[in-house]
Parts: sequence; C-alpha cells; structure tokens
Amino acid sequence: MPQEMRPRGSLSYDKPSLSLDELVDRLIDRGLEVPDRDRARRYLRHIGYYRLSPYTIPFQQGGPDHALRVGTSFDDLLDLYVFDRALRLIVMDAIERVEVAVRAALTDHMSTTYADPHWYVTPSHFRDRNRHTRLVKIVRDTCEDRLRGTPDAGEDSLVHRSALEHYLTTYGSPELPPSWLMGEMLTIGQLTNMYRNLMQRADRTAVANSIGLTTTVLESWMQTYVRVRNICAHHGRLWNVGLGVYPAIPTSPTVPWLEGDDALPERSRKRLYPVLVSLQSVLYAVSPRSGWAQRLNGLLSTRPAMNLRGMGIPEGWADDPFWSRRLP
Repeated sequence: MPQEMRPRGSLSYDKPSLSLDELVDRLIDRGLEVPDRDRARRYLRHIGYYRLSPYTIPFQQGGPDHALRVGTSFDDLLDLYVFDRALRLIVMDAIERVEVAVRAALTDHMSTTYADPHWYVTPSHFRDRNRHTRLVKIVRDTCEDRLRGTPDAGEDSLVHRSALEHYLTTYGSPELPPSWLMGEMLTIGQLTNMYRNLMQRADRTAVANSIGLTTTVLESWMQTYVRVRNICAHHGRLWNVGLGVYPAIPTSPTVPWLEGDDALPERSRKRLYPVLVSLQSVLYAVSPRSGWAQRLNGLLSTRPAMNLRGMGIPEGWADDPFWSRRLP
C-alpha cells in the first residue's frame, strides 16, 4: 500500500548564493580553525560546501548557530570526509557481489525451472501484472535505444561488441533478449522489484536459499541495499546518515548472524552497523574466501570511538564469532 505523502513546508527559501571566500568565512565564524585559507577554498571549489558541511555535525556544540567545539580544524573535516569515502568504496564492493549473485540466482533458477530463457515475458510468472508490464517496457526501451544509438566498436582481439548489441543485430526473434542478458540491464532497484513480484513463493524461496537467505530476509536486505547503493553511487554521506530502511534481523539459524547476546544493541538497529553485518552474512555464502571483513576491520580500527558510535558499532565488535572467524 503506498505511503501517504507528508505535507510540504510553508516557508520560502531565500538564502543567497555565497562565494568561496564567503563560505570559508562562514566556517571560520562557526569556530573552525582554517590555517590555510587558499587550501580551504580549493577543497570547497572541488568538493562543494554543501557536500562537506555535513561533516561538521559531529563537531558542533549543539546550538542553533552550528558553532563548533574549540580546536576543531579543517583537517578534522577532511579526515572524516576521506574516511567516509573509503567506507563507501568498501560497502560498494560488497553490494556489487550481492547484486551480481542475486541476478545470477534469479535468472538461472527461473530459466532452468521453466525451461524458458525468456520466462520474464510471461505475465503468469508475476503477481502484479502492471509492474510486469513496466518491466517488459524497460527492457524493450533499452533495446530500442541501443538500436538507435551508435553501433559498438567492431570486433578484434581486444574489443568486442556488447552482448546486447550482439543479440539485437544477430537475432530477429524472440524480440527481447534471454533473461540472463535482460538481468544485466536492470538497476538494483528494478532487480529487487522483479524478485518481489514473482508469483510463486517457491521460486522466491529457491533464489533466496541459493545465496544462504530466506525469502523475507532477502526482500528486506535488497530494499536496504537499494538505498545504500544510491547513497554510495552519488557519493553521499554514509557513515552516520539515516537510511530510512534497515535490514530485517534474521530468525532462521541457517542465516549467519551475530552470535553475542548484546552484539547488536537496540540503539544500533537504525544505524549502518546491521547493514555491514548483513553484507558479510551474504558474503559467507557467495564469496566465502573474501577478505572483505579484513578490509572493513582495517578501516574501522583506525577510527576514533565517535565514528564507530555514529555507525552503531559497539565496542569489541570484532570479537564476536561472526566476525572473528574472518579476521586474523
């Protein structure tokens, strides 16, 4: 059921545009130590004030004037910004593996179970026919756009046409490509919607089980990953942002999860930490020899307690058996 739209605000936005020098002055007026003004201007020019300014929030005193604690420097902001960038790259690496695994599991199961490489064009495989119609339109539009576009480079020993280009310029029927090629056209959000729209629960269960999850857990986690991936893809603040959608805590013993009784405090459930746990849980199934947990630990072990609290990560998190069996 669609969520009711919240009312718009009543104020009129009338804040003026500010020059780089004026933006540096604003940071200084709020108490930021800026020993090298030209350097600060350079970073603001290439990062943007409104991308960098949210990183002042952990250093603010809490008043309406956004005043910063004494001793907060421009390098403190940059350090937090660079950390967040490194975190996004690590998270994106895991989401990529999960997304690819779900694509493969979905197309492989449906194609072999129904002995039909083009199963996705059949409406009876889907619960909501309108959503299915939109899915087919996305695929058809993508194919038509490809045929209207400039042809891919000719084939040689290093450069080959895309698989979609090959299909469209080689085969006249079926009109649309097989599902394993179709799956590559979809965004993670479209992939998630297609999975959730499958008619048969047995099909959804088979796909989820193939990557070590239950149906309920996979649906929940994929919705969360759509949000997290969008933040990462747009280079947004991740470490302490409110996601608005969080992964369900698995109840099945078949799904790897934290083992300590207090390993996930209630206050941590609406933070980034359960997302990190869920990603490692899937990696245990789809990439069991991955060093992702070690790289995550390598990054987090360099950070102050303030960063870990912002992500909802409890003290001694790496000692939980869920993590420790993957850490040196």
